[in-house]
Amino acid sequence: MKANHTTSLAAAVFLASLLAGCSATSTDNKVKLEKLKEQRAQLDKEIQMLESEHKIANPGPVTVKSKEVGVSVLALSSFDYFVKTQGSVEAIDNIMVSAETMGILTAVHAREGQVVTKGQTLAQIDNALILRNIDELKSSISLARTVFERQKNLWDQKIGTEVQYLQAKNNKESLEKRLATLNEQLDMTRIKSPINGSVDEVDVKIGQNVAPGMPAFRVVSFDKLKMNANVSEAFVTKIKTGNKVKVSFPTMGEEIVAEVTFVGKTINRMSRTFPVEVALPSLAYLRPNMSGVLKVIFQNVPDALTIPVNVVQDINDEKVVYIAVADGDQIVARKKVITVAGVYDNLAQVSGLTVGDKLITVGYQGLNDGEFVKF
Repeated sequence: MKANHTTSLAAAVFLASLLAGCSATSTDNKVKLEKLKEQRAQLDKEIQMLESEHKIANPGPVTVKSKEVGVSVLALSSFDYFVKTQGSVEAIDNIMVSAETMGILTAVHAREGQVVTKGQTLAQIDNALILRNIDELKSSISLARTVFERQKNLWDQKIGTEVQYLQAKNNKESLEKRLATLNEQLDMTRIKSPINGSVDEVDVKIGQNVAPGMPAFRVVSFDKLKMNANVSEAFVTKIKTGNKVKVSFPTMGEEIVAEVTFVGKTINRMSRTFPVEVALPSLAYLRPNMSGVLKVIFQNVPDALTIPVNVVQDINDEKVVYIAVADGDQIVARKKVITVAGVYDNLAQVSGLTVGDKLITVGYQGLNDGEFVKF
């Protein structure tokens, strides 16, 4: 019993000694760990400082985010100031032909679309009575001439009286004048073309009674064409005879260059416009009443600086564009305040930019001054 008590006491003393040793070891490790953490923190701080100093002393390539844009290099070009309007083609020689005398048509020689020459007979009015009168008069003239020649011969020989000679002469000349009048009347029974051209309308038929002033034929010449248009009174002091005109025909896909030949002096009270006429060349596809678009150029600047009008932005009551410029190894957008002198055909003549500037024409929306860009 005593032996067991001694053994238990010894075991308890050993366990207490072991626990005391473990507690001392744990305290030492904790202290050592804290010291190591402090050393690591100090080392991290020194490493960061050295890295910062190294970056400052040895800067490397910097990667920045750039907006992709499109640019156009500015250059001088010709710039036209013009007014645009619509007009219609008209034949200068567009004539409604009528008869010179009354009568019944006995023949119609022309048809629509036929090409005719000046003086060509288009239709014939009944001339039977005039022809009979001419035939009768020719017989009388033949007799009058014979009588006159004999009286003249007698008078030259001092035979007969002067009165007889003068009566024969007067009779002959009177009949000749009547014949000339009948021939003129005969000619008036022919409805003739006054110009070279094409028959555009035929308004008469055989058997129809015609009279002076009554429309019979329309003859149009395509050798001389013009375009009539109306221009706003705002340009009345700018449009002048001789101004260059670009005439386009959208339906035909054609454009020609012409010039102003007439400028009206009167302003239309209703439309507030004035008329202009443009001489056109004789081209196969041009037809009277064909519509076209005119650009009447009243000023030309041969060395203008122009940009697309859509790139101009209104910012704080200023006209602003952006150009791409080099900034070290990068390209940045720079804001430029400009002045617009005129806008025509989606182009604006401007000042405030320089030849060679790289104008940003794509991706300019939302740009800021100094923003990095690429193209």
